[in-house]
Amino acid sequence: MAAPRVACPTCKRQIEWSAENRWRPFCSERCKLIDLGAWLSEERAIPGEAPPPPDESPEANDSDR
Repeated sequence: MAAPRVACPTCKRQIEWSAENRWRPFCSERCKLIDLGAWLSEERAIPGEAPPPPDESPEANDSDR
């Protein structure tokens, strides 16, 4: 049975989704590093609320200390 084919998230090239593809879901190390760079530069992010600034954290407002 042939492995399913998927599009590389970076370049959209069709690749086989198999254990032999060491870069999956990417087609190459280059595409993997491009994606990593996008996350590190905050071009990509998981939606959600921003964390509170450090001086407003619950630990800083704890009056029991």
